[in-house]
Amino acid sequence: MNSQFDLSQILDAAIFATQKHQGQVRKGEEGLPYITHPLAVAKVISQIGGVKDNQILIAAILHDTIEDTPTTRMELEEHFGEDTLAIVLELTDDKSLDKVVRKRMQVLHAKTLSYPARVIKLADKLINCSDILQSPPKGWDIERCREYVQWAADVVCQIRGTNQGLEHAFDEMLAQAEVQLDYKIASSESISDRPWWGKSDK
Repeated sequence: MNSQFDLSQILDAAIFATQKHQGQVRKGEEGLPYITHPLAVAKVISQIGGVKDNQILIAAILHDTIEDTPTTRMELEEHFGEDTLAIVLELTDDKSLDKVVRKRMQVLHAKTLSYPARVIKLADKLINCSDILQSPPKGWDIERCREYVQWAADVVCQIRGTNQGLEHAFDEMLAQAEVQLDYKIASSESISDRPWWGKSDK
């Protein structure tokens, strides 16, 4: 990729995403504006991952717009180009599918992601899990928190070797989760035992 760093374009993406996610909040007890999530994802990609690629940072800021807002593909392409749209689409779940199926599809398809999408996926899982440890979503018990972190670990396992900085930060988060949630992250070898894995895939 290595597209030239352009702060004005990144700020344009931040404004666009802020407008699109207006009124949405994170699930944590603090109820932070949703826009804090994609901005945090872009921040760790830059600061921890050491990635300065304009297109990756812009796609990170926009990665939930099609999935979680009324943003259309045409609209995103008109504003940010077909390459950015392609990255965002790689990271967009099909919400017509059952949630358990969507979880399984993320694990199965992780290896097929492009490099930009893998970087964003790593950062997204890092931020989501870190948020769960700091401020669990309302109504989530410890078992649900454990299950989410385990699922995130299964996804990240498929894309190891993408970015050393982000993976190191993710592993540090996993170590913290094992202490805070009082459980052991299971290895990928037992993935067929997970609740999001179909029996036909064993």
